[in-house]
Amino acid sequence: MSGAMGTSAPAILSAHRISKSFGDIPVLFSIDFDIRPGEVHAVIGENGAGKSTLIKILSGIEQPTSGTISFDGQTVTLPPNGAAEAMGIVLIHQEQNLAEHLTVADSIFLGREIKRYGFLNQAEMRRRAAEIMATLHVPVDPDARIGSLSVADKQMVEIAKAISRDARVLIMDEPTAVLSVGETQTLFEQIRRLTARGVAVIFISHKLDEIMELAERVTVLRDGQLIATIGTQALTPDSIAQMMVGRELSNLYPPKHEPDVDAPVVLRVRNLSAQGVNDISFDLRRGEILGFAGLIGSGRTAVAEAVVGLTGRSSGEIELNGKPVDFSQVSQSVDAGVAYMTKDRKGKGLLLNMGLQPNLTLLTLKKHLRAGFLDSASEARALERAVRRFDVRARDASVAVGRLSGGNQQKLMLGKTMESEPDIIIMDEPTRGIDVGTKQQIYHIIAALAAEGKSVIVISSEMQEVIGLSHRVVVMRQGRVAGVLEGAEITESEIMRYAAGIKQSGHDERISA
Repeated sequence: MSGAMGTSAPAILSAHRISKSFGDIPVLFSIDFDIRPGEVHAVIGENGAGKSTLIKILSGIEQPTSGTISFDGQTVTLPPNGAAEAMGIVLIHQEQNLAEHLTVADSIFLGREIKRYGFLNQAEMRRRAAEIMATLHVPVDPDARIGSLSVADKQMVEIAKAISRDARVLIMDEPTAVLSVGETQTLFEQIRRLTARGVAVIFISHKLDEIMELAERVTVLRDGQLIATIGTQALTPDSIAQMMVGRELSNLYPPKHEPDVDAPVVLRVRNLSAQGVNDISFDLRRGEILGFAGLIGSGRTAVAEAVVGLTGRSSGEIELNGKPVDFSQVSQSVDAGVAYMTKDRKGKGLLLNMGLQPNLTLLTLKKHLRAGFLDSASEARALERAVRRFDVRARDASVAVGRLSGGNQQKLMLGKTMESEPDIIIMDEPTRGIDVGTKQQIYHIIAALAAEGKSVIVISSEMQEVIGLSHRVVVMRQGRVAGVLEGAEITESEIMRYAAGIKQSGHDERISA
């Protein structure tokens, strides 16, 4: 738990009877919320529950339709466009908001550049940036371009940027979604240092174990309504999940139906080397769910991108249904029945300013051509099927996808992936940044696909997800296959032994099981 100040101090920031509507669509209903100095206060709920709208109101990005905001005991109207940062209210967005061409130092001090004699003091900005990154235990060069960093390092730069602003209220929206276990603990240490100095932290996460470890209080939202604000000590992960979704989640993972051991190998990879990976070999059978585990940076995504043709391979062989293939671009793998669902839904997966229909059919436009022209009626029917099959919830099909909750964006991206009717589906972090109820839906969809005879590769940083879904697990370490686990071997401790290099497999026969 966090700083002692949070237990008794008066609220630094509070909302009273806050409601919000977009047009005639209400999304928040009379919410009360407060945060005290030195406290970590978690806000949780399913996607679409109203969390993002609430924190946007608390940071001045959105104005409430009704209700009041108080800061330091005074009723205020928070200034828009990030100007509330000058008051000490800093929001770290779930999706990174960094300019790829800038350096780390330039990004941290963007808009607050340090000057000397009227000129930028680059040396001082580099020095201070290095100092902040060192406190986060992140070995990133202040002169490195943002575009050259890993997703995890970009997230840490966002956190460093917020810390540099001397925040009094720090709002963190899914800050650990792209961090490894070690990086998450480093972040938690930094949060504890901040709360010990009296900084108030509003923490949004779908990872209930993180909330139990870090937060003093939890506010639960459901369908735009306040369900409860309760001290963490009175809760369990199960009770939180039940409040979030309004039902028990005893069957989070569907039962495993073991695939036919005599089922044919549909994808065979041998000695694959590409950027970030070396000498990768594995087999995927029809009807199998094959998990890929490992620490962030271990090469899991690099394997998938090399297989589908997003990146080139320097050596190795790939066979699809017994025939050699050499995909040099994604369209070729899609045509061959192999689909890849990226982990970066907002950066690479979806067109955020466009509606549902163009997003769904982006990769399969030729399916909807009639006499050389795009048949919008055919696209509309495809969208209707996908919305029904994957339970995509939106007020209408024309709404910009960027306005959807993270869970609905993810389900739409899954619909887009399946629109090409693939036989092999590679899902990279399929439930990143989505709530437990939507996770359950996606887990059951994955199991249903395998039961239909589809073959699924699931790449995930959540070990419980890999364990709960997979028939076999490939563990990656430093760009290589460290081990292949099956049956009773698929445990968290065994995966970590291979991922950390404590144990190495010599069982080449397990490649194909």
